[in-house]
Amino acid sequence: MAGNKKPAKKYRPKKILLDPVGYTLEGMTPISQHDSYLVDLKIKNHLAMYNLTRGKAARGDMMSLIEMHNMIEALMRRGFAQEYTQIAKAGYAALKSVLARGLKNGRFVLRGPEISALNAHMELHDAIMEVLTVRDIERALVEIRKEYALGLMENVIDLRPEELLTT
Repeated sequence: MAGNKKPAKKYRPKKILLDPVGYTLEGMTPISQHDSYLVDLKIKNHLAMYNLTRGKAARGDMMSLIEMHNMIEALMRRGFAQEYTQIAKAGYAALKSVLARGLKNGRFVLRGPEISALNAHMELHDAIMEVLTVRDIERALVEIRKEYALGLMENVIDLRPEELLTT
């Protein structure tokens, strides 16, 4: 056996689309036409925000809000809602602040300016979702997964509170 032979790679079967034309057409339809998906997503995010404003937010609620921010950020990098970057930054700063206090105190509680920043953040997410297509969301999710796999994302849940406040 030759010493310079490459090692065998793991077999990865090619993805097969059962309906390629349907997949393409589905990707071009706005997400707003998929009422059940959009409504479920809004309910999940708004319930997380509701729990947070009542001081009853759990780790899962905070994860929903972090996922919402990740989607906003990925879509902004793809060219959506570029004019609203200040709202996104303010919302993320408020989210990090709430997380820092929550990890320190054991409860996630909002303060006055954070409520308005996160409400604007939520409105921005809802507005962006109204104009997206299925394909836009798929591409943003691929980008988010890629960044996560490469370690480019900031892991805000597992940081110590003092690390959150300094970044």
